[in-house]
Amino acid sequence: MNLAVFVKQVPDTAEADLVVAADGRSVRTGDAPLQLNEWDRFALEEAVLWKERTGGALTAFLVGPEEHEDALRRCLAVGADRAVRVWDPALPGQGPCAVARVLRAAVGDEPYDLFLCGAQAADDGFGLVGPLLAGELGIPSATLVNRLELQDGRVRCTRELEAGWGEVVDLDLPALVTIQTGINEPRYVSILGIRKARKKPIDLLGLGDVGLDDRRVGEAGSRLRVEAFAPPPAGREAEFLEGPPDAVARQVVDLLREKGGVL
Repeated sequence: MNLAVFVKQVPDTAEADLVVAADGRSVRTGDAPLQLNEWDRFALEEAVLWKERTGGALTAFLVGPEEHEDALRRCLAVGADRAVRVWDPALPGQGPCAVARVLRAAVGDEPYDLFLCGAQAADDGFGLVGPLLAGELGIPSATLVNRLELQDGRVRCTRELEAGWGEVVDLDLPALVTIQTGINEPRYVSILGIRKARKKPIDLLGLGDVGLDDRRVGEAGSRLRVEAFAPPPAGREAEFLEGPPDAVARQVVDLLREKGGVL
């Protein structure tokens, strides 16, 4: 089975102070470290598991500058056979449509059976690159997949819906799936594995290598444009209730009744 996984390096904003950048259309993350997108960790693990089960090959793709190569090194460390990074000065600022177009061009004519992406990215949350890439490839797709089964040239996908519901769909191969967190347990990457991965080559492709020009990528090739970012409005300050426990309890009940929470 020939597999492809698409990954992204994103800022770790758990401890970062996010500030709207001067252009008003992006977020300045300061010195926040980069990390592999959480959803992509599960997509990568699922791809490696299927490679191990079928004895196939796995290629990892990423669109990003050199400092994002650590994501591809992780892919190589856990079992990817090949890593491909696509970059050009015209690529920053592009939306999901242009990203999907670049990834489609990078895939080329290689006959992959199954393509895997994370369900969404932690930095923009669009959740669009996977379905758009499937459209570019002309193959069926399923999103928010939390279980995969291979059945006679088809893949059976269980999709996560709202309120605990699920949906089962069958896709003819080749197909693309976007993976939800929790589908598996991503394996630990050892220091030794990372060191070995650093010695492996990463294929670097420019726009000319994939047959694209700057009119079809970046902001010029995007059909979606971010107009503005704004922080959420500040809420009311917390109210601290003081006094003995019985008095505080009465205050809480009174507040709940006032707000309609208790009849």
